[in-house]
Amino acid sequence: MTYVAQDRPRIGWIGAGRMGFQLAAQLLDAGHDVAVYNRTRAKAEPLAERGATIVERPVDLADRDVVFIMVSASADLEAVTTGPGGVLTSPDAAPGALIDSSTVSTQVSALIRNEAAKRGTDFLAAPVSGNPKVIAAGKLTVAVSGSREVFDQVEPLLALLGRGVTYVGEDEVARLVKIAHNVFLGVVTQSLAEITILAEKGGVSRAAFLEFLNDSVLGSVFTRYKSPALVNLDFKPTFTMPLLRKDFDLGLSAARELEVPMPLAAATAQLIAGAIGAGHVEEDFATLILEQARNSGLTLEAENVPVDDGLSPQA
Repeated sequence: MTYVAQDRPRIGWIGAGRMGFQLAAQLLDAGHDVAVYNRTRAKAEPLAERGATIVERPVDLADRDVVFIMVSASADLEAVTTGPGGVLTSPDAAPGALIDSSTVSTQVSALIRNEAAKRGTDFLAAPVSGNPKVIAAGKLTVAVSGSREVFDQVEPLLALLGRGVTYVGEDEVARLVKIAHNVFLGVVTQSLAEITILAEKGGVSRAAFLEFLNDSVLGSVFTRYKSPALVNLDFKPTFTMPLLRKDFDLGLSAARELEVPMPLAAATAQLIAGAIGAGHVEEDFATLILEQARNSGLTLEAENVPVDDGLSPQA
């Protein structure tokens, strides 16, 4: 174990997309020294106004105590760690710990864990559940796997990112937790689209149906915060359909490996593929409701009514 807990560790952050930007900002707002790398530098530049140092390559973060990573896919994780200019490629330094919050396969996660160990760097898999608005509301959750001792050291940093940090076990099991979570996300959203369209075709407005559902025991933080999109057809992306398909591919692959039948997930995966084929690639995955409506002979219109998403920012 190389990471040593300190009150103010020097932090590196790789990946300043929609999620990574907001989470790096949380650490900066808490007063931490944070240096940031993003493939498109311009997207990271606004963090400099909040006190971040912007670097040109991941390897420029090799001397940091803790480096967080949040990139889109397995290939991206390999690129920023072991690829040319990766954070694990410096001949002179290596981070004390890597905390990876990307959604990647368990195989690639294990590969990077092994490469980190060769450099004396601890590695935690720490995928998250949420989106930028969830972060602002203080409701992000994190599943973490790896060394329990290292987790205990970095937990205060992770706790700054949201309301719930759960240690789920050794090695790569947090990857499976996140993949299972995102498969459920897709299945629930498809089911929500189906019952909402059923109610609408029977003469009930989407706003009224979802208000009832959200106030019932079946309502959840998720159904409530997706309701404005389903009612008013505002599909500004929080999570796109291609990213959801990637996670379904990972989930169904894990299911085959572990001999777990997942008929609902398999059917939903086909519906997601159909939505992508219909052109829903840049919008939020809540556009599943548009395909459900089309398959049901309905053309949806925005209801243009105020809908509470339940995500008021924390004071």
